[in-house]
Formats: sequence, C-alpha cells, structure tokens
Amino acid sequence: MRTALCLVFFLSAGRSFAAEEPAPDRPVMILVVGAAGAEEFGAVFGQWADRWQEAAAQAGVDCMRLGDDEAKESDHARLRGAIEGVRRDGDSPLWLVLIGHGTFDGRMAKFNLRGPDLAAADLAAWLESVSRPTVVIDCAAASAPFLNALSRASRVVLTATKSGHEQNYARFGDYLSKAIVDPVADLDRDGQTSLLEAFLKAARGTAEFYEQDGRLATETALLDDNGDGRGTPAAWYRGTRVVRDAEDGAVADGLRAHQIHLLPSREEQHLSAEVRARRDELERAIAELRAKKKGELGEDEYYAQLEPLLVELARLHATPAEP
Repeated sequence: MRTALCLVFFLSAGRSFAAEEPAPDRPVMILVVGAAGAEEFGAVFGQWADRWQEAAAQAGVDCMRLGDDEAKESDHARLRGAIEGVRRDGDSPLWLVLIGHGTFDGRMAKFNLRGPDLAAADLAAWLESVSRPTVVIDCAAASAPFLNALSRASRVVLTATKSGHEQNYARFGDYLSKAIVDPVADLDRDGQTSLLEAFLKAARGTAEFYEQDGRLATETALLDDNGDGRGTPAAWYRGTRVVRDAEDGAVADGLRAHQIHLLPSREEQHLSAEVRARRDELERAIAELRAKKKGELGEDEYYAQLEPLLVELARLHATPAEP
C-alpha cells in the first residue's frame, strides 16, 4: 500500500542511487523515518510518514521513503545515495522530510537512524552542491542545530525546536503532516496551502496542545528561509507577515516559504516556469525594498523604486495562463 502511494524511483536497497543521466526537473521528496526506539513511536512516525506520502501522491511529486522498510545498507548510506541521485539544479523543489527522534550532546545534533545517526554537518555537506529550491523539514527533538547548519539563501529549513536543548519528544511533525495540504491552513485564500501557512498552522496546533493539556511547552518550531541561520517562530507572524524586524536589515523569514506549495492550485500549475520565476523574483525584490525603507531609503526614493516593481508584477498577474 505504501509503495502504491509513492513513486519510488530508487529501486533496490542495495544498489547505488547515483543517477547515470540528469533527472527530469520535477519536484522530488525524500521521506525519512528515523529509528523509533519503541514500538509506540514507530506506529506514530509511520502515520506521519503515510500522510506525507499521500500528499506527495496527490501532488504528483516523485517520492522515496526509507527508514521503516527492509534494507541491506544502513539508512545513513541510503539517504546519502538518495540525495546524490537527485538533480542538483532546476526550478522544482527538493523536499527532505525527517520524521523521528533527535539528540544533542551540547556540541552536535543528530537525527536518529537505524545504524549510524545523521549529523547536521553530514547533511549540510551532502546538500552543498544542490542549487535547486530545497526544503528541509526536521520534525525531531533537538533539531534546531540543523537549521543553523543548513541555512542558505535558496533553502527553506523548518525545525521542531528552537534549541538543541529541547530534547523531549516533539509533536510538531504530527501537526505539520496534517497541515501541509490542508485547505483550512490557506490563510490568504488563494486556493493553495503554502509551506509557510502549513508551518504556522502546525506550530500553533502544537502550542495549543500544550496549553490545553496544562503542560509546559517543550518545543518551539522555527522557520528559516532568508539564509541568516536564526529562524523565526510562528508567534512572530500576523497572518503571513512577520511583525518583527529581522536583524541586520535582512528580509524577514517567510517569503520563500510562502512561494512554495506541495500541492499548487490549478492557476499556479498553469503558470509557465518563466512567469512563476519572475513573479517570485519580483515579490522578493519588493520585500527587500520594504526592509530597506526603514533605515536606508527616504519615502520618495522608496516609492520611486517600488512603482516599477508593482507595475511589472500586476502585468504578470494579468498574463494569460498556459492551457
């Protein structure tokens, strides 16, 4: 049933995953189920992974699942092979979803796998040459150091915790697996749930769990997509806009994540790659200009630079979609 839900493009556990020729430019998901440690966690992590698989199948995203199947190689080696086997460039996102437990010894964070665990530095090295849009979601406890290690300007990183010292079992992954294609999470009502919107719904659902259960919250999810390695919690957002300034004049986290949808709307799917890329570029340019307005630009100069960006963006929105 699981294999029917997900197109497994790496066939045998023992073979090399390296591609002999460039893979097509289409969205890819690598879904990793970590070592459960106990049967009860294995069942829970399996449910979360099933939801991601179903969402990927619904979206037509190529997906590989590893970690809760039979394999001859270690999951550490298989994950490295899977990452090395995907296309490095292109416009379609690469999704890497880690579901399981994590540890932190005060110096190094790791994601628990069967066999050797995955260190944040390992994953950073494997992804170093990947220039395509990349989403890394670490749903484990003690996952925040992965954000620090993986943060890049072209990358979106979500972690279940804001610190490596938040080491209790993390529930964020449960809520995110439900929110990723949930229409209820669509805050701007554009017919699609962005990664940012799913993050906000999941983080707030997690916080409500602790409040309603009368517990002290032991996890705070973060999102980083501006490359500064700091991350932003859901509490800093009103709607899809951050209400606090990023440090050093950087564009606030959230814009890139709001431009990524696992399941795009029909209108989004019918946009040409060129129009979509230019629209996203213009939206980022407007956000950068707004960040400069508060310290570097006078009002007249700000509006002089803003007007042509808004005019071009309006023209793009008026461009007929491809049939």
